[in-house]
Amino acid sequence: MERKEGAALSLIVVTGGVRSGKSRFAEELAAQAGSPVLYVATGQVWDEEMKQRIERHRARRPRDWGLAETNGTLSAALPQMERYPVVLLDCLSTWISTRLMSVPEASWRDEAISRALMDEAEQWLDAACSGGRTVIAVTSEVGLGGVAMTKLGRWFADVLGDVNQLAARRADTVYAVLAGIPWRIKG
Repeated sequence: MERKEGAALSLIVVTGGVRSGKSRFAEELAAQAGSPVLYVATGQVWDEEMKQRIERHRARRPRDWGLAETNGTLSAALPQMERYPVVLLDCLSTWISTRLMSVPEASWRDEAISRALMDEAEQWLDAACSGGRTVIAVTSEVGLGGVAMTKLGRWFADVLGDVNQLAARRADTVYAVLAGIPWRIKG
């Protein structure tokens, strides 16, 4: 794939299982890439456990990093990204789960919703990767386990798998993090 004029210096995708160390590794990459860094947060507080998880992530980040909270929509972070040479999105899987959890059960597996999520991911990648910045996108890998037992779980895996493939195809570098150990699998 040819790099477009004004394209990202680098698109890096960091994938792995839950609690694999992928966010910590991505934060290290962002710190090494330069400053200032914009942290694009997709997590939302649903309960006390999620609140604590978000607080652990906040405590780890340098205080001088910018913060853009998506509130469920990736495009919400776009205006702030213009001022930053390094953008860290954490994470695509949390963004998708947040979006799917807001869909009424009667609309689960709706192809129009699936397509809209793919389009939103693609548009965010296009915008984030313009302007010569380094973009690091964190995501969870869903393809290593069994098929989910619920309709919503299967839909999540299908949509996230498609978004992950889109991001990895566009990426210059892809890392898989297993048990805290990053493995470069592309680039």
